[in-house]
Amino acid sequence: MAFRNLETLESWLAEYRALGKPKADAARVMVQDGDGGANTGLVFFRLGHAPTGVFIQPVTQDASDWVATLEPREENLVLDAQELLELAGELAAVSELCAFLEAKSQAYRGIDIA
Repeated sequence: MAFRNLETLESWLAEYRALGKPKADAARVMVQDGDGGANTGLVFFRLGHAPTGVFIQPVTQDASDWVATLEPREENLVLDAQELLELAGELAAVSELCAFLEAKSQAYRGIDIA
């Protein structure tokens, strides 16, 4: 699908950043080729309060629904109350970005989400 190409995703991410969304600068578009060299649409969000990142991508190649996948971890992550609150804020930002990309994908495909 054309909305998964690098240029479109970068423009959507620029639009998201222009909205002044929290933590928007932690996201970037990554090059990922699918079957037959197809663009698959992959956005990476680096968490600042956990030594891991989150990949945001469409559920399947033909879907306009997006999901977030946290990178696996080998060690326990121990956080105090403040650090946990800060991580929760980052995860809320990931959720908002995921919803934004899903809405943009649905609009691109002409799906009425109202």
